[in-house]
Amino acid sequence: MASLKELKGRINSVKSTQKITKAKQMVAAAKLRRAQAAAEAARPYAERLAGVMASLAGRVSGDNAPKLLAGTGSDRRNLIVVVNTDKGLCGGLNANLVKAAKAKARELLAQGKEIEFYLVGKKGRAPLKRDFAKQIGGGFDTSEVKTPGFEEADAIAAELIEMYEAGKFDIAHLIYPTFKSALVQDPTVNQLIPVPSPDSANTDEAMVEYEPGEEEILEELLPRYVKTQLFGALLEREASEQGASMTAMDNATRNAGELIKDLNIEYNRSRQAAITTELIEIIAGAEAL
Repeated sequence: MASLKELKGRINSVKSTQKITKAKQMVAAAKLRRAQAAAEAARPYAERLAGVMASLAGRVSGDNAPKLLAGTGSDRRNLIVVVNTDKGLCGGLNANLVKAAKAKARELLAQGKEIEFYLVGKKGRAPLKRDFAKQIGGGFDTSEVKTPGFEEADAIAAELIEMYEAGKFDIAHLIYPTFKSALVQDPTVNQLIPVPSPDSANTDEAMVEYEPGEEEILEELLPRYVKTQLFGALLEREASEQGASMTAMDNATRNAGELIKDLNIEYNRSRQAAITTELIEIIAGAEAL
């Protein structure tokens, strides 16, 4: 059984931890409001851009289609772009993203495809490296940036497009968390490059004449679409990280409170036992005299 001094030290230690987790919970809650607003504000633009892309892509086919839309003609070499966080203490967010990335990698390997990982954020590197050490390729470090934004998305997109044009991969898949609430952040897997063509064009739309032609507009719009997808993924990651962190710290604070209560009960019992023992020794000594 632990001594009274040891129990007192443990209680003070857990109380200090509880103060830290409570503070981190409040900080995450404050950051969550801004991050959630930014992620939700970016979604309509991405949806509208996808609609314009669908309208344009439905008019372009064959040799006239840009490479970012038409693809390389092969699907053998696959690049898996995983957007993880740079910090921990956010529950199972990174573990779920890594799980989705591993599942996608095993699915592609089972089909006889070649894979390579491109990692954004630090937390996914170690667990992925344990199972796919030889497939870990490049990445982008966002740890030095307070809040990653369009500048970072632009740099990542430029590097990926350069790799694609250099023939280093045929298809790029993007894996990132989609923020739904502070309790739910679902891993999302989308094809990033080549830009997926629409299943069918909307025939109800009014006929629009583009100037310059659709091919020229797509040449300019396709890289912007890739940047927008990456920018949205970074915003979703930020909101998901703060939501998961707030929930995890709230649970940690509650658990610390329960542990403090249990330790206080154990401390009081030990103290009462010590007092009882001292009384018995005093009474026994008095009777001996």
